[in-house]
Amino acid sequence: MDTVPAKLTKKLVMEIEELIDEGWYANKSELIRSAVRDLINKTKAERLEMAIKEDVEWGLSGR
Repeated sequence: MDTVPAKLTKKLVMEIEELIDEGWYANKSELIRSAVRDLINKTKAERLEMAIKEDVEWGLSGR
């Protein structure tokens, strides 16, 4: 695995540590990997939705 350095605000770190303390994640790395995966999946879904809408609009325009 690669290491990716990142600077986070104290508030974000506190929120992360709270989620870990509550048992949602085992450690910071697991939480951050999960958050990045979720962001990537969300972005891909939004891109796909936009492409579908553009295709529908193109199809409806009769070009």
